[in-house]
Amino acid sequence: MLAFTNRFFGLANLLRQLLSEYERETSNTLEKQIKNLRFRISLVLYSQSSGILSLILCTVSMVAISFNGLVAWIFFGSALFTMIVSLVFALIEIHLSVTALDIEMDSILKN
Repeated sequence: MLAFTNRFFGLANLLRQLLSEYERETSNTLEKQIKNLRFRISLVLYSQSSGILSLILCTVSMVAISFNGLVAWIFFGSALFTMIVSLVFALIEIHLSVTALDIEMDSILKN
């Protein structure tokens, strides 16, 4: 969870820098980067939310063990599923990071 939080703060700072650059001088490259960052920030949000939900479900499944084994397994299975969702969002965000770097490199190489 801490890694996702650090990633979010890094993306937010980068977005602020790009927005201030965009206010000074509009460019197609900056616009693409900003759109990419907006989507990446939402992916980090979904990833964090899924990870937190997974931890909550794990905790509930541990409590449910003492009451009903089947209910505990349902909560545990749900926790595993939401952790997988969280990891998929993180994987998509990493791929978009590479796309953002490609946009930046393309704009530099064109000049």
